[in-house]
Amino acid sequence: MRITSLEPARCLPVPDAGFGALLTERGNLPLESVDVTAGISGLIAGVEVTQGFRNPFDVTLEATYVFPLPDRAAVTGFRMEADDRVIEGVLKERAEARADYDRALREGKRAAIAEEDRPDVFTIRVGNILPGERVSVRLTMSQPLPYEDGAATFRFPLVVAPRYIPGSPIDGPPAGDGTAPDTDAVPDASRISPPVLLPGFPSPVRLSLSATVDAAGLELRELASSLHVVEEEGHTVRLRPGERLDRDFVLRLSFDASTALQLDGRGTFALTVLPPPLQAARTPRDLVLLLDRSGSMGGWKMVCARRAAARIVDTLTPQDRFAVLTFDSVVEQAFEGLVEASDRNRYRAVEHLARVDARGGTELLEPLRQATALLGGAESGRERVVVLVTDGQVGNEDQILEQAGGALSAMRVHTVGIDRAVNAGFLGRLAGLGAGRCELVESEDRLDAAMDAIHRRIGAPLVTDLSLKDLDVEPGTVTHLGSIFPGVPLRAYGRHREGTSVTVQGTAAGAPWEERVPGVTVDNPAIRAVWARAHLRELEDRYAMGEHDLEPRIVRTSLEYGVLCRFTAYVAVDTRQVAGEGPEHRVIQPVEPPSGWELPSAAPAGVFGAGMTLAAAPVAAPRMRMPSAGLSQADLDQGFVGGGGAESGPAAAGPVLGGPAVPGGPVYGGAPMPAPSAPAGPWRKSGGRPTHRLESVRPQLSAELDRLNALPAPDLLYLADLGTRLAALAAFLGGNEDLEGLARELEGAERPGADARALHDRAVEVLTALTGSASPSPDPGPGGASPSPGSAPQDGRRRGPFWKRG
Repeated sequence: MRITSLEPARCLPVPDAGFGALLTERGNLPLESVDVTAGISGLIAGVEVTQGFRNPFDVTLEATYVFPLPDRAAVTGFRMEADDRVIEGVLKERAEARADYDRALREGKRAAIAEEDRPDVFTIRVGNILPGERVSVRLTMSQPLPYEDGAATFRFPLVVAPRYIPGSPIDGPPAGDGTAPDTDAVPDASRISPPVLLPGFPSPVRLSLSATVDAAGLELRELASSLHVVEEEGHTVRLRPGERLDRDFVLRLSFDASTALQLDGRGTFALTVLPPPLQAARTPRDLVLLLDRSGSMGGWKMVCARRAAARIVDTLTPQDRFAVLTFDSVVEQAFEGLVEASDRNRYRAVEHLARVDARGGTELLEPLRQATALLGGAESGRERVVVLVTDGQVGNEDQILEQAGGALSAMRVHTVGIDRAVNAGFLGRLAGLGAGRCELVESEDRLDAAMDAIHRRIGAPLVTDLSLKDLDVEPGTVTHLGSIFPGVPLRAYGRHREGTSVTVQGTAAGAPWEERVPGVTVDNPAIRAVWARAHLRELEDRYAMGEHDLEPRIVRTSLEYGVLCRFTAYVAVDTRQVAGEGPEHRVIQPVEPPSGWELPSAAPAGVFGAGMTLAAAPVAAPRMRMPSAGLSQADLDQGFVGGGGAESGPAAAGPVLGGPAVPGGPVYGGAPMPAPSAPAGPWRKSGGRPTHRLESVRPQLSAELDRLNALPAPDLLYLADLGTRLAALAAFLGGNEDLEGLARELEGAERPGADARALHDRAVEVLTALTGSASPSPDPGPGGASPSPGSAPQDGRRRGPFWKRG
């Protein structure tokens, strides 16, 4: 076949449209604008975020937007405005709020709901937007500003970066509209994985951000923005027009803070204690350095991470011992076990770090396990330290806290987050577990300053074993006191009954230390909201680590103090009917690719970043059956095409994180990738067929049993599919007579005259015997619905709604 080249004049590009741009006659995407207005007073910021949506289609629309907020922000208000009507949101228990929202859409009413999926990842859905109509939603929040080395930092994230999703996909309807399948490790992966725009897409969202600074009586020396171009007018800083939502906004305010106790007059206090002028006692350390070398760390981040890790190694002295672990889908050690921090060993470690390149997925749980194992046998009198250098872009935060949090809480954990859209919420949670510090590096220019801070704080803290006296505090309400590090004040919040001053006690250089702080009553309602958010976050972390009886307390605290959390949601429902039975079209808003990530300027769909699905040119797509790791129908309707990427999550049968690999391994770019090679061990015979014990697949068998019992009636097609899955598990085990026999029997489901009831009962009988227990009835899901059949946890019990981890 002869191919004739087109003349350039016949294929001119569309003006202001990059590769993969969505273009319609009425506009591109439903999210039109994001306006952020912040008022900073001292060390607390009050923020309003207004998101403007517009329906560019000829049918009613439901728009979904997955977006970040500061991880310490307390969301205290929600409002929807449409057609000159203002509807105030109401904070309710999450299942109740979702039921109200769904019922409003069925009744043809406008409605909006705001939900928290991570401490710094939120989802807003706005339903029944009429054709051509504009609707705005407004969130009101308060956030504390971290203060270190004479400067406070106002950080406002603007994009949810793609996160690595480990685990095996679970059956049933997805929890959200995102691009990643829900897995047993991340049961809400589809809620935190919005599609990502291709490079070159014209700026689809108008962004405005302003911050007005009131130093609250302190002398403000300098304002500095590290990632954006800003314009200053007095004490107000504004983003230059045309900036994109692709990186965090970071504003640093230099002034001298002071030790203070603020009382809000309603029983809440905020305590700030500056570090004393002491020298920390030098204690021998056992230190494990973990360096993330996954695909999302490519480019400038990898360069910064190597330099940061090398600087940390340089802080060690011969009396210390250390280990260096680099990880992606596998873990590599610079040398075996802990070694003396001699000049030779430190040189070998830096040599190892210099050869590290970005690749693979962010399997974070296993290196944390290895680190705690290495430090578990440390001698008394030696400080145990874990230092993690990463961007933190993982989706299984709760799984990591549940399985590694207990061991990490017995050590000092420092995290170094390197990214322009860093997962600050998770890294802060990890550091808080081990009374350590979280340092964020958003650019190469900031690395040296950040490393100076890390160098001073990676050693022993100035004051430990902190406690409060002389203030009658309500038990269990004081936020984690931690330790006092050089250059970092103690910040604590709590509830109290009586008292106008507090004495802070601790241990410094082996001797008792204390400081009395008189209280001052202030009219600042943000103090109460900031305390409630910090308290709720600590309760949620304890819930994630296994204390599931905390759920009623979390919901009660959230509703009492009017602060959004993962177990509650804000819902706003209009009283007027404007549409028929529910929206006729649904769209999830694609987000910008994070700034600084190594992404192709033009590429075919399918290979892109870390678990991204890309928004590309609109295509006419037929209705089709979705593959387990494929796209939603809404993606196809809107022209969002893609698959996995250099760091995408698994599809049909990925390995369970922290457990043995299962057949197939993770899927990258839409095609299976072989699992990393592993040394011969208890679960693999070198050079032979893999063999495993039945216990290794019992969770999968329990899940299959649950699904069978959940079927409304025996289904021959389902039973035939089940037979193929059981055959695969039998092969994974290296042979199992019961599973192989049942798989052969279920093959008969496709033969004429097959007895569905008999085969169903036989499968239940065999699986019940293999799992050793019957299937309990499912817990109710959101709005009273049952959870997806595949969402059973590894102990065989059914999950509740997806936001109830564990």
